[in-house]
Order: sequence, then structure tokens, then C-alpha cells
Amino acid sequence: MNIYVGNLPYDVTQDDLQDLFDEFGQVESAAVITDKYSGSSKGFGFVTMPSKDEANAAIEALNGKDLKGRSINVNEARPRTEGGGGGGNGNDGGRRRRGPR
Repeated sequence: MNIYVGNLPYDVTQDDLQDLFDEFGQVESAAVITDKYSGSSKGFGFVTMPSKDEANAAIEALNGKDLKGRSINVNEARPRTEGGGGGGNGNDGGRRRRGPR
């Protein structure tokens, strides 16, 4: 099961995330998402646990838990959508056209 972990302190590492979830069972992977230009943490990450029961136990125990002064959000990750965002809605970006067409 893929787990989203949000509101992470910016100094949390992948190892910290792995250690946090290891208490609940096998962790397949742990990743803190970073900015591709600065390398700084974006304040969220993902953990993959092969056992759904262990993952649910981790979510239940860790959601709202204080981690280095921040209350973390932990829940099942939603699947990625096609296109990856961008927020395009087909309009002209909010620019107003002048005069008749």
C-alpha cells in the first residue's frame, strides 16, 4: 500500500521516514519529495508497505502524531492522475480580451 505523509518538518530525511514506519512492519520504500532545483524538502513524502494490515496500523497510529514539532498527516495515497496537473482548464489564463471578436 502506498502511504502519503504530509506536513513533514523540512529536516526529516528518508531514513527518518523509514524508521518511523518500521515500527509497524516491513517498509518497501520511503521517499521525501524534494524540489528539483534547490533539493529542499517540499514537506511531504511517500512510504510503501507491502502488507495492507501493517500499513493501516501505521496510518491509524501516526496520523496526527507530533514529529519534531509538527502534526503529520498520514493516509492512503491517492493514485496519480493522467497529465500530472498543470491546472489547465482550457481558458486563456485569465487574460481579458479587448473589443469585439
